[in-house]
Amino acid sequence: MKFHLDTGVATTAEVFIPNGAPVEEALASTTHLAIAAHQDDIEIMAIDGILKCYRSAEQRFTGVVATNGSGSPRDDLYATYSDADMQVVRRHEQRAAAVVGDYAAQILLDAPSAAVKDPGNAALVADLEQVLLATRPQVVYTHNLADKHDTHVAVALKALKALRRLPAELRPAAVYGCEVWRGLDWLLDTEKVAFDCSARESLQMALLGVFDSQICGGKRYDLATMGRRRANATYYASHATDTATGMVFAMDLTPLVAEPTLDIASYVQDFMTRFAEDVRQRLSRFLP
Repeated sequence: MKFHLDTGVATTAEVFIPNGAPVEEALASTTHLAIAAHQDDIEIMAIDGILKCYRSAEQRFTGVVATNGSGSPRDDLYATYSDADMQVVRRHEQRAAAVVGDYAAQILLDAPSAAVKDPGNAALVADLEQVLLATRPQVVYTHNLADKHDTHVAVALKALKALRRLPAELRPAAVYGCEVWRGLDWLLDTEKVAFDCSARESLQMALLGVFDSQICGGKRYDLATMGRRRANATYYASHATDTATGMVFAMDLTPLVAEPTLDIASYVQDFMTRFAEDVRQRLSRFLP
């Protein structure tokens, strides 16, 4: 594959294969694919796919990170690091996570956040389409469309655009928008996709802990992410005992890919409208 940041002289985009297999073979083995904005987003939002594929002969996980990570906050050991230094560190951390998580492949597209957020920039869409054609995943994870981080939403929209370009027979069976910068506890229970991520807590902690530059930067993503998973599991059902020790919630984006003419903004707004109506109805039952 030739990505848009391949210059022919210095290749900034990268396909990293942890086990050293041929690139085409590794990508073709993919069953679960995550498309994320930043280094460490994959390990926060797509743990369902990572756990399903971990050391499996039948299912394999591939991650895609869109941006170069240059704008991340930094403190402690990294306080004096330049943007260029941070790009090197974050690329190294993402490769390490791919090794720990036994990924089939880790793709680093290395785009600036500003380019990703530009609605008129089609380069990322074209790159993601290449990835999707090479991997042909059964399941795709990306950011949820109600996320509060601009770059996350921009990446999710470009991922949807690339997915919609695929021939119908090559589209994945399921596409999920997952939690990072906004939880999805507010979705109606009947509309939540709830992934049980109780298994392998030590692996989950190891994956999150790889991103030392972010944790040292004053953001305890490791503790916050594991805490959210535990809270999701406990607060999932009010009148039943816990069935899991960890859950990740997702928004089902499959209909937006299966039916490319659906309006994306209206689709998301409808989730919020149904939530608002649920709150209104509950209040009306108990108000005098």
